[in-house]
Amino acid sequence: MGNIAAASNVNFPAPLAVVGFLAGCGGLFVAVAAVLIFWFARKPRFARGTVTALVVGIVIYGGLLFGFSAGSRTRTLARGQEKYFCEIDCHLAYSIVDVNTERDGPLSDYRITLRTRFDESTISSERPKDRALTPPPREVQLVDDAGRTYATILRTGTGLMTPLRPAESYTTQLEFRVPKDRSGLRLLLNTLPAWPDHVVIGDENSWLHKKTYFAL
Repeated sequence: MGNIAAASNVNFPAPLAVVGFLAGCGGLFVAVAAVLIFWFARKPRFARGTVTALVVGIVIYGGLLFGFSAGSRTRTLARGQEKYFCEIDCHLAYSIVDVNTERDGPLSDYRITLRTRFDESTISSERPKDRALTPPPREVQLVDDAGRTYATILRTGTGLMTPLRPAESYTTQLEFRVPKDRSGLRLLLNTLPAWPDHVVIGDENSWLHKKTYFAL
């Protein structure tokens, strides 16, 4: 897991992040319910104590959330290096295996071949080898050195949500059209931002967290 953590979408153990998020949601629900019960039961002392505990919990969780975001760093992976995605387990690894560029007047077309691989070394011995895993939706875009982003204009090959079994892999061709004067282009691949990601400790989509890119 050390190598995975060095190039992944998280900088905090994914199982702990998920448990922490679920515990935080549960604690918030229980605390709010308790405050309402104590308030209507005319026990303001207990209500105030519960509010204090709730605030302390929010401060601790927020501190961890923004602390791990502040401790993250931008990374750019070289051709062939893999970026692992950890939803809970870190099974899926992505890498760029080929890049072709063509000039078309003031524009440049980039055709990038992206490989998706199910790393069989990340599963337990009890997991059936024939059980497939369906990747969640991914967002793919090019980013230049000014922070401008460019979406794909065409995707061919195997779709990025095609299920894989352990040790299987496939490639997807991604085409982008970018003004030829753009520099510092990198590929950003991440999970489509859903609202929980923004408040999951150490997740690449959490607030202020740095990203891991692929060099072209």
